[in-house]
Amino acid sequence: MDNSNSLPLGSAAAPAKARTTSSRIKSIFSGSVGNMVEWYDWYVYAAFSLYFAKAFFPKGDTTAQLLNTAAIFAVGFLMRPIGGWLMGLYADKVGRKKALMASVYLMCFGSLLIALSPGYEMIGIGAPILLVFARLLQGLSVGGEYGTSATYLSEMATKERRGFYSSFQYVTLISGQLIALAVLIVLQQVLTTEQLYAWGWRIPFAIGALCAVVALYLRRGMEETESFTKKEKAKESAMRTLMRHPKELMTVVGLTMGGTLAFYTYTTYMQKYLVNTVGMSISDSTTISAATLFLFMCLQPIVGGLSDKVGRRPILIAFGILGTLFTVPILTTLHTIQSWWGAFFLIMAALIIVSGYTSINAVVKAELFPTEIRALGVGLPYALTVSIFGGTAEYIALWFKSIGMETGYYWYVTACIAVSLVVYVTMKDTRKHSRITTD
Repeated sequence: MDNSNSLPLGSAAAPAKARTTSSRIKSIFSGSVGNMVEWYDWYVYAAFSLYFAKAFFPKGDTTAQLLNTAAIFAVGFLMRPIGGWLMGLYADKVGRKKALMASVYLMCFGSLLIALSPGYEMIGIGAPILLVFARLLQGLSVGGEYGTSATYLSEMATKERRGFYSSFQYVTLISGQLIALAVLIVLQQVLTTEQLYAWGWRIPFAIGALCAVVALYLRRGMEETESFTKKEKAKESAMRTLMRHPKELMTVVGLTMGGTLAFYTYTTYMQKYLVNTVGMSISDSTTISAATLFLFMCLQPIVGGLSDKVGRRPILIAFGILGTLFTVPILTTLHTIQSWWGAFFLIMAALIIVSGYTSINAVVKAELFPTEIRALGVGLPYALTVSIFGGTAEYIALWFKSIGMETGYYWYVTACIAVSLVVYVTMKDTRKHSRITTD
């Protein structure tokens, strides 16, 4: 952050050496913990959709019901650009802290609504309508969370460790997903399958609503970044200023497209893929997902720290090349794998490749924009791209499967990564050309 290297938390004037590693970690934790709760709430939907699909939709085959829940998962993504726009404007105008708190309020209400919604047998078409409304609220929330969180962490970090510190956005994002899976594993052990289908799937959404209240309390104590508090007063509207940066906007779209599609393929969709295509049990697919996600989470600060040494661009190019070359072989081989360990190693190999994108994409985007439009510049084009490519990943994958051309999805992912690779090769290295000019 602007002068945060020399200021411990809560201090107005302190010598440069007074800021310790522990105080910086405390700042990162304050900015990240709510992020973890939000992504837990977001991913609980994907983790438990195998169980609640029957509750919200008429009886039919499993693939048809999953298509319906995947469609609503995608609908939630439609609100993310609006969230990125509204929360980005809010964060750039009144502060990162207030925007981060507002996003938690929305997520809390959405989770509580899903937990309490009656099923299709009770209120008919009203059930999926309530589900859609709840996901729209959550989409609005998480759409605003990403850009503001990425901005906050990037502005809080030192220039020399910005890649490392900002990587904790995906550490907490993946942590939220892991907690969602952990809750699923625990409930699979303590409840019967019939209980999970009947009412047990409501428990994780109730937990999410309660955790959001805790996140609100913790975020009340967050420090505002000095990049924001010391920024100059805007001379024109934020949207007009944003439109003066078309190259940066297109860069965010291009570098996000392949990465977000690969991320959602190997995380949220993979659990269903192992059950619906490979033929594994729900419990095996859950434990494989949890194990690979844990190691994937641990990779984020390692790769983020590496980008502080070698630059952002080489890391992104490595992801682009490896993703283009190995997506089809990995998914094709995974289709025929029957063993737990075989599936684990293949998915882990894919996630190692994807970490070249996830670990540094937040800081790369933040470094592209000036302070006065940073949250908006990061959040809006990112949310638009994620809505188009990440939000539809499951639905497109299941659609290819439903028409008997599942391998078509593998080539679709490959093509999107290849397009992003072109952007990585042609863009400047933001570590050397960062718009976060003060430290």
